[in-house]
Amino acid sequence: MPAFLLNALARLHPRAQDFIDLTRLNRPIGIYLLLWPTLTALWIAAEGVPSPGLLLIFGLGVVLTRSAGCAINDYADREFDGHVKRTRDRPLASGRVSGREALALFAALMFAAFALVLLTDPFTIALSFGALGLAALYPFMKRHTHLPQVVLGAAYSWGILMTFSATRGELPAAAWLLYLANLAWTVAYDTYYAMTDRDDDLRIGVKSTAILFGRADRQIIAALQGVHLLCLLLAGLHFGLSAWFQLGLALAAGCFLWEYRSTRGGERMACFHAFLHNHWAGLAILAGTVLDYALR
Repeated sequence: MPAFLLNALARLHPRAQDFIDLTRLNRPIGIYLLLWPTLTALWIAAEGVPSPGLLLIFGLGVVLTRSAGCAINDYADREFDGHVKRTRDRPLASGRVSGREALALFAALMFAAFALVLLTDPFTIALSFGALGLAALYPFMKRHTHLPQVVLGAAYSWGILMTFSATRGELPAAAWLLYLANLAWTVAYDTYYAMTDRDDDLRIGVKSTAILFGRADRQIIAALQGVHLLCLLLAGLHFGLSAWFQLGLALAAGCFLWEYRSTRGGERMACFHAFLHNHWAGLAILAGTVLDYALR
């Protein structure tokens, strides 16, 4: 969200900044990582001509659901965040926002997102309940499984299916290739993110793929990114995408190579920067998709 708008929101109420911090509106990387593949899928589903209405619905929907996800994530982690160097100043961990307020904000944001979905069709409305369930489930998985990133990937990829249902009224088989591609990519970049907290997570008993993968973390991330690119290539061939789309995939592959090389020492901040860098890969694929349709 633009800085001037955030500043205007912060001036509305003395506590507004607390809720901006809770929803991470001042840290839009999560919005980018969710938005780029959703828009890519929407462009493909609409064969390069998405309706303005659906662009608005899915664009606002991404902002609302990502913000809601941050609120429920911090609620779930409120007993842990204070023990982790990177998260100890978050609003719930520091006492600036109560658990009840976080739950109320989560509910309000998801209700607003659902109101947008009501502007689509019954099939897409039915699918949206899957997104709600996954968004609410993910934050609690790190206590029970080393694969919470897989649940996050399932949640972050659900909008891809909804773009097809809203545009075409059906889910073609190749849409699931896009879903699988994004799931693999999400697990990959969120493992980089989890690597920044691995020492703290081991100490407090939180589970993640970074802990599960151990010394093979970067190699498995690279393999997942390879699955991501392969699934996108196959989906692109099915949907008739060609040179520009493939150039976008090549640029994304270059991003992944940079991330692999930059994290070879395993430093915490290098892993965090690799996580942030993934949005450029997603943007390259979106740009390639848009250009492929526009320049035919």
